Amino acid sequence: MSERSEVVAVVGLGYVGLPLALCFAERGTRVIGVDVDEGKATALGRGQSYLRHIPAKRIAAAIEGGRFTATTQFAALRDCTAIVVAVPTPLTPTREPNLTFVMDATKAIAPYLVKGMVVSLESTTYPGTTREEVIPLLERVSGLKTGVDFNVLFSPEREDPGNPRYSTSNIPKVVGGLTTACLERGIALYERAVDKVVKVSTLEAAEMTKLLENIFRAVNIAMVNEMKVLAHRFTDAGRPIDIHEVISAASSKPFGFMPFRPGPGLGGHCIPIDPFYLTWKARQFDLSTRFIELAGEINTSMPYYVVNRVMRALSERRKPLASADVLVVGVAYKGDVEDIRESPSLKLMELLLAQGALVRYHDPYVESVHLEHVGVTMASEPMTAERVAQADAVLIATAHRCVDYRLIAEHAQLVVDTRDAMRQSGIASERLVRA
Repeated sequence: MSERSEVVAVVGLGYVGLPLALCFAERGTRVIGVDVDEGKATALGRGQSYLRHIPAKRIAAAIEGGRFTATTQFAALRDCTAIVVAVPTPLTPTREPNLTFVMDATKAIAPYLVKGMVVSLESTTYPGTTREEVIPLLERVSGLKTGVDFNVLFSPEREDPGNPRYSTSNIPKVVGGLTTACLERGIALYERAVDKVVKVSTLEAAEMTKLLENIFRAVNIAMVNEMKVLAHRFTDAGRPIDIHEVISAASSKPFGFMPFRPGPGLGGHCIPIDPFYLTWKARQFDLSTRFIELAGEINTSMPYYVVNRVMRALSERRKPLASADVLVVGVAYKGDVEDIRESPSLKLMELLLAQGALVRYHDPYVESVHLEHVGVTMASEPMTAERVAQADAVLIATAHRCVDYRLIAEHAQLVVDTRDAMRQSGIASERLVRA
């Protein structure tokens, strides 16, 4: 397609779709963003950003340059030559794949397919989804033949919000196509938006790539979390082992080691969810992914372990958890972002409330949270010296760099640090407990 004739639609303007749409627009391709959330379309039309790591000036520049528009109307796809689908793939309450958003988006775009068009799915899913679920629906509704009349790709999203080094444009883009022609068309499409495209031989290889990336992290985080628990046990027995010191020392090895840091559990839209997509699919082949499932069990157990550490630390100070005032610092799933999806902080707060504690939180990025399982909504509190001193325990659950950890060290009665945030900030405290 010529530079002038290419028009890309991005369906789903969240953490994945919006940055990708802007990358296309900033490199000269006309982009139509489609999202069912009218609030998002309205904000974008005004040049406003609803994602902290996406500056409003990027959006305004793309709109003013005539390269980007946002709408809730799928009829706008008539003007497009390529459609990229970037919608959520959550889990059901029973921890099975939930393809509702993917299939709804597929149904919505299918009536607007024309010959020569490209459809690319970016939503993380199990191998076989594109071939077994998406393509049949597209063909049934459109009456067109995949690989003959139009092209289908899978290109897994790779986003790390808040990472100052890597963004959509400089993260290599993996692309797999149904046919060789589909793949070639996909490479040409994504080369318009990113610096490097990595081709794989099949749709399934591309789908599996994303799962491997995130399961690799999940398994290694589980391992280091288990090592943390063991180190604490040694320390409690009078044989002090600082797991963060151990990790830093091991990192001095110039080969064969990659550092991972422990925490209160897993959060985000990928790592806590993606392993379940693969384990579910594996069962269809009579395979048990025991290693992956064990990692999931360890990571899921970490909030319970942290609460137990808080309870023990309070008990040593003759304060029962049932009546304790606990200030949780950080509810986002990782530092310096506003995203709370699957955040272990939310589970920590629910467990503390279930034990009878008075729980409040401070997070400069998150104004309010709703704890669904206990039916409680609360707002972030200012972190003042008086509020810190009032708390029986300050629980650091997310390490935001903008938090005043020195204020915590100076005024807190007890600090329970799950992220090694105090030491990373160069602050020591005799009232510090690592969890």
